[in-house]
Amino acid sequence: MRDLHAKKQRVPHNRVKKPPKERKPINWAPILKFASRGVGGAALCAGLGFGGWQLYDLVSRMTLLRLEAIEVSPLKRVSREEVVTLAGVRPGDSMLKVDLKTVVARLSKNPWLEQVQVRRFFPHTLSITVSERTPKAVANVGCLYYLDEKGVLFKSLVEGDRLDYPLITGFTEEDLAQDPKGSQDALKNALALIDTLKKGGVFSLDDISEIHYSKGYGFTLFTMQGGVPVKVGNGGFSEKLTRLAGIYKELQPQMQALDYIDLDYADKIIVKKV
Repeated sequence: MRDLHAKKQRVPHNRVKKPPKERKPINWAPILKFASRGVGGAALCAGLGFGGWQLYDLVSRMTLLRLEAIEVSPLKRVSREEVVTLAGVRPGDSMLKVDLKTVVARLSKNPWLEQVQVRRFFPHTLSITVSERTPKAVANVGCLYYLDEKGVLFKSLVEGDRLDYPLITGFTEEDLAQDPKGSQDALKNALALIDTLKKGGVFSLDDISEIHYSKGYGFTLFTMQGGVPVKVGNGGFSEKLTRLAGIYKELQPQMQALDYIDLDYADKIIVKKV
């Protein structure tokens, strides 16, 4: 029998069933077309890359592109054979496989070589152009170094190196490390002093055994005769040495009796006897 007491379920007014949306079918054609283009492009790039590498390898093996001539600019201190050996190239090498940057890096390890330029001239020539450093003095900084015209210490001396250069003392490795710019400026001043001494007639570089530098004072020269200190300080070297030249001939017979000569004044010379 029917239950007359059963409650009727009411459907809320706000819960109205919406008709289902109509789904459009996916058009796979453009997606597949784009994907096929990407795969094709990648395959083409890979093929071209592999083919290019094979072509490069084939060309680099050709006899027509083999190194035959190595030209080296004229040098005074480094021989042509040393340059070629250090460059690491030899006749018969592939012109395309010679790495110019590597050759420059190898040659730059030689302290005598300041500037290096390496060029290829196809089909058979490699040109090496270098400029050498010129020592202007020997500096004692704990060990002996050559000093070039730019005030750069570029090579430590070894057995067989020439020592017939002006000797500069007073610099230390600690000075160079802690104050590189100040030390280089002082070394340049030492070179300026050497140039002034070279121009001297009566009192010149030949009369000097040592050029000593003191950070607090400046430069002091030591004479070849008697080892007398000649104080010149910093700057004004030409005027100071010119004044000394005026009386140096008179002082020469007395050099053994002199304690020092002080030129570091604007208008006078102090000569102190022992």
